[in-house]
Amino acid sequence: MESLIQNNPGRFRFRRLTRAETRQLLTGLAFISPWIIGFVVFTFYPVISAFRYSLTRYDLIRPPVWVGFKNYIDLITIDPNFPKVVYNTFYWVLFSVPIGVIAAFLMASLLNTEIKGRSFFRAVFFFPSIIPAVVVAMVWQFLLNAQFGVFNAALQGMGLPTIPFIANPDLAKPSLILINTWAQGSAIIIFLAALQDVPRSLYEAAIVDGASAWNRFWNVTVPLTTPAIMFVLTTGFIFGFQVFTIPWLMTQGGPNNATEFIAVFLYRNAFVNLRMGKASALAWMLFVVVVIFAVSLFKSSRYWVHYSSDE
Repeated sequence: MESLIQNNPGRFRFRRLTRAETRQLLTGLAFISPWIIGFVVFTFYPVISAFRYSLTRYDLIRPPVWVGFKNYIDLITIDPNFPKVVYNTFYWVLFSVPIGVIAAFLMASLLNTEIKGRSFFRAVFFFPSIIPAVVVAMVWQFLLNAQFGVFNAALQGMGLPTIPFIANPDLAKPSLILINTWAQGSAIIIFLAALQDVPRSLYEAAIVDGASAWNRFWNVTVPLTTPAIMFVLTTGFIFGFQVFTIPWLMTQGGPNNATEFIAVFLYRNAFVNLRMGKASALAWMLFVVVVIFAVSLFKSSRYWVHYSSDE
């Protein structure tokens, strides 16, 4: 067997592995073979199959019929719902992710201070992350209900008109963003760990220099936690484009397609309308968009993410 090694900067050459190195390589591959098999069977093969089906007309009953890139072209040029779906998805991602990250960071900063009952509040803030999505949807449907919801009951008690949070097309997406902001427990834990890793000596030096609380927060806390912010933003964008459970359980894409995100639209085409070819095309388009966002975020990180080894 041969391995690729770097001889000089920018130049590579192959060399033959020794018998001991070959045995070590095969032993390592044997140990990780369950993961390799799982990746090939449950990730790589489905991804390739999805692309193959995206080039066909397939309804799960009859054999696939080759149509080339017709599904992609029809989605972009003919489908009347696709522009609305794209708008809803980008609206959700561009508002829910930054708002969720900012809220989680501020709550983590608060929980990092010396306050009474800090352990209790940390548990309370993390609790929404471990609640099943079905329970979250049911509870928030009750809270936001226009007729007997808790919020509207409070408004009626104050003599104010009720608000149709999830029944109004203009309020449905902001209502879901509110729920997403409430369920930021995992991000809070990540930020809390990053905040506790900031050296106290830097705060003490900033205080000696006369820096205000805001200056210490903006010039010490934020720069030293940008790696955690980068991670939460990246995962937030990835999962934001794939949001499905809460919108489907609470609105099923309504009202008036106001919450018809791309994952909901994909599910509807695949398992309600049995248009597997169109759904596969949607999945690949979503994959490309997610990759573009992730790569762009990583490219931009060189300008705003600061690691401990940076000058």
